[in-house]
Amino acid sequence: MNYRDIIERIHAAERAAGRAEGTVRLVAVSKQQPEERVRAVLAAGHRLFGENRVQEAATRWTPLREEYPDVELHLVGPLQTNKARQAVALFSAIHSLDRPKLARKLAALAQERGTSPAVFIQVNTGKEPQKAGVAPEEADAFIAEVRALDLPLAGLMCIPPVEEEPALHFALLRKIAERNGLEGLSMGMSRDFETAIRFGATHVRIGSALFGPRGSQEGAAQTPR
Repeated sequence: MNYRDIIERIHAAERAAGRAEGTVRLVAVSKQQPEERVRAVLAAGHRLFGENRVQEAATRWTPLREEYPDVELHLVGPLQTNKARQAVALFSAIHSLDRPKLARKLAALAQERGTSPAVFIQVNTGKEPQKAGVAPEEADAFIAEVRALDLPLAGLMCIPPVEEEPALHFALLRKIAERNGLEGLSMGMSRDFETAIRFGATHVRIGSALFGPRGSQEGAAQTPR
C-alpha cells in the first residue's frame, strides 16, 4: 500500500460519511520503520508523523527536522512520567494521557514552559488489563480533572480490542466526547480507519498499511507518480 492509496481511501471514507475532504488528519506512524520509507512519505509532501517512543523519535527526527523543519510530531504510544520533559519539547500532541500523575506532570511543565502540546485522553474502551487508558466510566471525571489543570485538551483516543468489532468502541468514544464537548477523536488504525472515519475520527493513526510491515522491505511506501 502506498501513500496515494491511503490518502484516496481517507477521502473516499470522508465522502461516504458525508464529511468534507481534509477533515481527517493522517498521522503516519513511523515507529520502527526504515528511514527510506519515512523519506518516501516526506517526499510525497506529508508532514504529520506519529511515534510510539520518545527516545526513538528524538533519534530519528532531530536530524530529519533539519531538512524538514515543518514536520509535526505526535506521540501515539505510552508516556512515562520521567520522559515527559523530553516529550513536551519534541511533540506537538500527545495521544496517550492516561493517568492523573502524568496529567499533573504535564501541567507543571506547561506552567514552566508557557506552552504545552495538545493532549488526547486515552480511554480503554475494551477494559483490557494489558492496555493503558482510563476506563469508560471514569472518563468524565478524568476529563474534568485535566481541564482543571488547564491543559489544552484536544479530545480522546482509543485502541479497540483486536478480536472485537471496532465500530462499537468508536461509537462509545464518540459518545463520551460528545457529552463532554470534545471534538477531537484519535481512533482508527491500518485495519479499521475507514470505520473510524464513519464514526467521526479526526485523526487516524496508520503505520503498516502506509509504510509496509515493520522489519520487512516489502510493501514500502511509494511516492505518487
